[in-house]
Amino acid sequence: MTARPSLGNDLRQNLAQVRPDASEAEVEQLVREAFGAYGRYWADSFQLPYLSPEVIDRHFSVNNYELILEAQARGTGAIMVLPHLGGWEWAAAWLGKVAQKPVTAAVERLEPDDLYEWFVELREAYGVNVVPLGDKALPKLVRAVKDGHVVCLLSDRDIGGSGIDVDFFGAPTTMPGGAALLARRTGAPILPTAVYFRGDKSHCEILPAIECDTNMRLRDYVAAVTREMAAAFETLIDDEPGQWHVLQPVWPASSGS
Repeated sequence: MTARPSLGNDLRQNLAQVRPDASEAEVEQLVREAFGAYGRYWADSFQLPYLSPEVIDRHFSVNNYELILEAQARGTGAIMVLPHLGGWEWAAAWLGKVAQKPVTAAVERLEPDDLYEWFVELREAYGVNVVPLGDKALPKLVRAVKDGHVVCLLSDRDIGGSGIDVDFFGAPTTMPGGAALLARRTGAPILPTAVYFRGDKSHCEILPAIECDTNMRLRDYVAAVTREMAAAFETLIDDEPGQWHVLQPVWPASSGS
């Protein structure tokens, strides 16, 4: 029997953790759906720069958008933390081209450089200011938030491997603490967010801001906020597990299996 590609195995293990009571056939169906969602994510991302604001608005809906407006009315931007679910680029494009809000996204720097620059130009075409992840990212993101930007952070994967310990779908893993640190430095709210595919449209669900005692020590605050973020991601992913397309291991215990 031909071995399955490891990429599919990682996705399969992730979705089996999300749905521990699912049969093998049910997990396989989720895997097929997730690969389909991942393909649609890229197809939509390539198309968005060429769509008019009217078309984007017609194919997008959002719940709790007022939470962003309230944050800006208080003098900061908002920090949207998202899992790799559905198509977050739709939210960025709608905010930039329809709502005409400044948007900044922190993204993984791809190699080679030409590929990374191409993706930067793609996202700038629909109004997204791109900040590459790394040592110099935090000061730029702090400035963006203080200037009223909506900052988008994909936060369900600990790329650097030095994140915060969390319990996620019943198993230990780590998630990046950058959103919590950014909130502590700016006073901006952290809004857990997901963008789901709904037929030929996309729907953005914004959850209420994560609330934690700002009088905590910084280390404790970052840990508490990140754990609340993980819990919010469980809620968002649980609604549409077949649209969660993380192709790398999320739980260290399963990465070697």
